[in-house]
Amino acid sequence: MAAVSDFRNGMALRHNGEVWLVNEFQHVKPGKGHAFIRTKLKQLKSGKVVEFTFRQHDNIEEVRLRNKEMQFLYAAGDELCLMDNETYEQINVPKKLLGNQINFLKEAATLTVLFLEDEVVELNLPMFVELSVKEASPGVKGDTVSNLQKPVTLETGAELQVPLFIKEGEILKIDTRDGRYIERVNR
Repeated sequence: MAAVSDFRNGMALRHNGEVWLVNEFQHVKPGKGHAFIRTKLKQLKSGKVVEFTFRQHDNIEEVRLRNKEMQFLYAAGDELCLMDNETYEQINVPKKLLGNQINFLKEAATLTVLFLEDEVVELNLPMFVELSVKEASPGVKGDTVSNLQKPVTLETGAELQVPLFIKEGEILKIDTRDGRYIERVNR
């Protein structure tokens, strides 16, 4: 058990039978009455975010989560096969845990896997990945107005809007959080 005064962002706790992550918290000491803590909690399994208020003297059950770097090997149906880089043990996890980041997943990519006891509860790609352009329509000469974009297809099959000067075969840096083009990588 832990006290609510031990709250920190990213902390995992069990509340009402569910596991939650603390997104935000604020200690409030009103002029009258007891202090309390206002929080925004994210449910680990569903991703639902709720606001909840704890009293200063409440005790909470802290849950230990562990992160592990694992390598993506292949996709089989609705599952991804991952390998532990230290023990070479392989596990299968549902694709849906990766969410929209699945569009930027390529073989041998390193993922951060979040475990609750022995259950995988979250998968994340690195914040930025480098992917090559498989298909790109040529930019038309004279289209030099800034901020013009065109669609390209990446090696993973994902489609993305990029500036007109991007050509097939070039390598792009992509933000996996929102699927945005960041820059062209020179090699």
